[in-house]
Amino acid sequence: MSTKDFVEKDYYKVLGVPKDATEAEIKKAYRKLAREYHPDANKGDAKAEERFKEISEANDILGDSKRRKEYDEARALFGNGGFRPGPGGGGGSFNFDLGDLFGGSQGQGQGGGFGGGLGDVFGGLFNRGGAGTRTHARRGQDIESEVTLSFTEAVDGATVPLRMSSQAPCKACSGTGDKNGTPRVCPTCVGTGQVSRGTGGGFSLTDPCGDCKGRGLIAQDACEVCKGSGRATSARTMQVRIPAGVSDGQRIRLRGKGAPGEQGGPAGDLYVVVHVDAHPVFGRKGDNLTLTVPVTFPEAALGGEVKVPTLGGPPVTLKLPAGTPNGRTMRARGKGATRKDGTRGDLLVTIEVLVPGDLSDEAKASLESYREATAGPDPRAELFQAAKGA
Repeated sequence: MSTKDFVEKDYYKVLGVPKDATEAEIKKAYRKLAREYHPDANKGDAKAEERFKEISEANDILGDSKRRKEYDEARALFGNGGFRPGPGGGGGSFNFDLGDLFGGSQGQGQGGGFGGGLGDVFGGLFNRGGAGTRTHARRGQDIESEVTLSFTEAVDGATVPLRMSSQAPCKACSGTGDKNGTPRVCPTCVGTGQVSRGTGGGFSLTDPCGDCKGRGLIAQDACEVCKGSGRATSARTMQVRIPAGVSDGQRIRLRGKGAPGEQGGPAGDLYVVVHVDAHPVFGRKGDNLTLTVPVTFPEAALGGEVKVPTLGGPPVTLKLPAGTPNGRTMRARGKGATRKDGTRGDLLVTIEVLVPGDLSDEAKASLESYREATAGPDPRAELFQAAKGA
């Protein structure tokens, strides 16, 4: 997220909540919108995907009390694209460089003293801290990986090893980018890692310096391993806990498990896309598992008890009412997938009445007797009458 995006975006409006909304109201609004615009529910819809990202970004800020406070303070000081002077500041226009404010200047801005500048307000939000432009601490990159789970692992949760490659401080030069470990201060940004650019109307915004790539330092004798960048590809294997109840295609965010930060900066996040193998017997519908169970015609007609399997547990016995029709669904409570709160969904059992394809003479005779004993009005008569009247 850029500083400009942060200043201009109204995250309360994105979630459709008032500025004094409680944490519960924010969480409720986010969950409702996330379900509506989730990529799984809008496959191939680029606008829905973009909207989902915007909703997630708003929740990241407003759902964290500390970041929300920083956001509110920043919006109060600098909102709607312009600086708002305090009482007595007058209504005139101001011509100043936001780079001075974001850079943590120790002087006072026009319209009142701000101590460490807006950098102290924005610093925590952008993971740099109040003195971010002086220490050049940089957040690590986010990493995305994939994992394939068995059906049972997805239902019950699993710890899986993930081997990942990411950018980390170069070991050959200790992250300095210089072969001898003695880089020089970047002359373009004078070690701040940022340069200012005008936006018109006397305002300026800061961007990462293109010469030092935001590091504030330039190698005098570039490291042969990282070519002076101070970063090198690092491979590592880590054990990742996949929570119970994940679904196929779900994207899980693990905070701080991404690439390491630079010069004391925090690590990025790890995003894991989960793929789930199909099960030969069970299916899944939300938190519930599904199962189709074949029964004989006498069982369906006369009723009885039917034993059915469960996933990873002992079988359960269902009472089949007399006259059970084909396709009826019965419920075995608590035998489904694990929910986030630790409870379990249900097992939905669909009855499939089997029709024998090969009958013995004795069986045929018995069925003929049954047909005679149950002979009555044509069950399809009303169907034909309704067809004629339509």
